Amino acid sequence: MAIFITGATGYIGAHVTANLLQRYGDSLNLLVRARHQDEAERRLWRALQLHLDFPRFHHYVRTRITIFLGDLTERQFGLSDEAYRRLIRSTDSILHIAASLNRKSARSCFNVNLRGTLEVIKLGMHIRDDHGLRRISQVSTVAVAGQRQNEVVREDEAIDWNRSDYDPYARTKKFAEHMIGELLPDVPRTIFRPSIVLGDSRYGATTQFDMVRAFVFLARLPVLPFRPEDRLDIVPVDFVADAIATLHQKERPRYDTYHLSAGTASPTYRELTDIMARAQGRRPPLFLPRLERPFAAIVDVLSNRRGTSIGYGASLLKVFLPYLVWNTVFDNTRVVAEMGRAPARFSEYCIPLFRFAVKHRFTYPYQPWPQAVEEVAR
Repeated sequence: MAIFITGATGYIGAHVTANLLQRYGDSLNLLVRARHQDEAERRLWRALQLHLDFPRFHHYVRTRITIFLGDLTERQFGLSDEAYRRLIRSTDSILHIAASLNRKSARSCFNVNLRGTLEVIKLGMHIRDDHGLRRISQVSTVAVAGQRQNEVVREDEAIDWNRSDYDPYARTKKFAEHMIGELLPDVPRTIFRPSIVLGDSRYGATTQFDMVRAFVFLARLPVLPFRPEDRLDIVPVDFVADAIATLHQKERPRYDTYHLSAGTASPTYRELTDIMARAQGRRPPLFLPRLERPFAAIVDVLSNRRGTSIGYGASLLKVFLPYLVWNTVFDNTRVVAEMGRAPARFSEYCIPLFRFAVKHRFTYPYQPWPQAVEEVAR
């Protein structure tokens, strides 16, 4: 039997998939959007090469990975009846990681995060009725907590249906959690809510640069419109992936919902900017919180400068700005107790991350598909 995973070619999904391949013996059923098997394998190699060399990747594809060519938002993922039956009969647990993070597009968020999750739930129902579903796990977000200010939020206090949401992403992820609980009440489930996932504590290399660009943009400003003692809840992706894989595989996790976050150990703006300034040989920025509204207006104007680096950085910052000024962290006592360790603090590993990003101009140096494999395939 296998674990069915959505989002394996995404940032968090690739880390979770690699973790499961390297630390556990389960087979994996992966939903990959591609026109044919060859394209799907190349997409998967691109996603996993940060974690695996090609010989190991190729071995796993031939021995432990089954790729299902489909689309999360299509009925039965767009699979034929035969392929869908094969997926049902070979799967004993579900790890739903895929999501649209397009905070500016309600359509994208509703299609992927709601319609896609509904298709995952329907698959879970079929598996449950056929031979039993061991567990369904969903990767959500701390943003389901809605608009907050100066709080420490615990898992059971996060969902408040009377509280306004920041954006379509947060709104749809909140309802996706609700759907799983309502439609699969008799199946063990685990909800994972990462905070801001940024970088890997083990090394500087990354394949995800949007938040890095936003932070580099901020780090180069002489004045910041934030309160210096406000905290940013940032967690490394390696801790997030390890927690997801470990708790999904655990027979009886203590809870059904976990904040994958830095919690009260989250660094302050002053701490982060001091570190960044020293690394760049610059003076730390001034903090002028009263400039928050004018700053937001300037960012809005700059974000319209399409085709320029400052315009792109401003457009990213415009999306993330609401999350940078709420001074809210998410209690991580549950996951720290389960894992027996706390995540590395962002201030401890941010310098290698920023240096890698700047050195490689915010792109990952992907390795091509080996020529020798192409020749054998012919």
